[in-house]
Amino acid sequence: VQLQASGGGLVQTGTSLRLSCAASGDTSGYFGYYAIGWFRQAPGKEREGVSCVGSSGTTHYAESVKGRFTISRDNAKNTVFLQMDSLEPEDTAVYYCAASRIGLACRALTTRWGSAMDYWGEGTQVTVSS
Repeated sequence: VQLQASGGGLVQTGTSLRLSCAASGDTSGYFGYYAIGWFRQAPGKEREGVSCVGSSGTTHYAESVKGRFTISRDNAKNTVFLQMDSLEPEDTAVYYCAASRIGLACRALTTRWGSAMDYWGEGTQVTVSS
C-alpha cells in the first residue's frame, strides 16, 4: 500500500487547510478495512498522533486538535481527509498519514497509534504564521 499526503502549505493563524491522504497499490481489496491515522512532527519534537479514523468510520482526535480538526474518509476514492480549521502556529509540522491493517487500531491510546500502523506515506509541510 502506498500513501500520498497532500494539501499542506503556508497559511496564517486562524485559517484552514484540508489535507488529503490517497492510497494506492494493494489495499487487500477494500480500502475501508484499514484504519487511517494522521500524525505530525514539528522540528525538534517527537512524532505525535493527530487524528485517526477506524474501519467503521469512528473518529478519534488528540486533545490539542479536538474541535478544530475533522477527519473523514471516502472509501470509494481510497482517500482520507483532514480538515484543519482555526490553525495555530503550534500546528506547524510535517503531517503524515499512515494505514493500519487493524481496523480498530484507532481505539488504542493516541500515543499507541503510531506503533499500530503498517504503512506510512511521505509527509506534507504545514506552516502556520502568526
